[in-house]
Amino acid sequence: MHHVVLERWSRGNSLIHRRDPRAKIVTLLVFLVVLATAQHNLVTLSLALFALLLAAVIAARLPLAGALGRAGIVLPFTAVFAAICWLAGDPVRGIALLLKSYLSALAVLVAVSTTPLPVLIRGLETMGVPRFLLMVAQFLYRYLFVISEEAQHMSKAAASRGATARSLVGGRSRFRAAAGALAVLFARSYGRAEDVHRAMLARGFAGHFRTLGALDFRRSDACFAALASLAPVLLRVAVERAG
Repeated sequence: MHHVVLERWSRGNSLIHRRDPRAKIVTLLVFLVVLATAQHNLVTLSLALFALLLAAVIAARLPLAGALGRAGIVLPFTAVFAAICWLAGDPVRGIALLLKSYLSALAVLVAVSTTPLPVLIRGLETMGVPRFLLMVAQFLYRYLFVISEEAQHMSKAAASRGATARSLVGGRSRFRAAAGALAVLFARSYGRAEDVHRAMLARGFAGHFRTLGALDFRRSDACFAALASLAPVLLRVAVERAG
């Protein structure tokens, strides 16, 4: 699992890493609500909120370029809808869609990159989120990496045998090779997932992920949640009044 960057980032040590996950979840929800409901002076507000997220990234000691780049993974998807809005004669909505989607992704990335997934899931569970949804989310997160790992193994195996994209002549041959590789990938991933599940059952898994320590919501966590939640609200009020 050496390629799972967010897992490595979440094991860091900073002021934000040490905060209770529930404090970070509340802060994230407030930030997303403030951003989603913003209508006036959106560009100015987006710049202010972006500066706030940059401060969070720096405080969490995350690689700045890596965090900004990984948050941009949502842009290819939202750019399609933004282009549709632009062509329909509503460029303001298209720009708003791009800004809000990127800032939302960056805010979620900061929260996930500073909280190990089991701890984050445990925090959501204590806040009343249905356990079934959390179980599905955690298994989906884990098994995506199983597929990624198997894909890397297959790529290395093909490269060691001298297989390249240029070695396949003709579009039909390439399509058949890609379809066959995809089928083998999912077959191997499914088998690997079954092995993982049997190993979990052998170790006493009963449908509930446990953390090594209990959550402890302290006064410092309450202060962090209050200040971090108040910051985007005050920025929005200040920007809208100035406009």
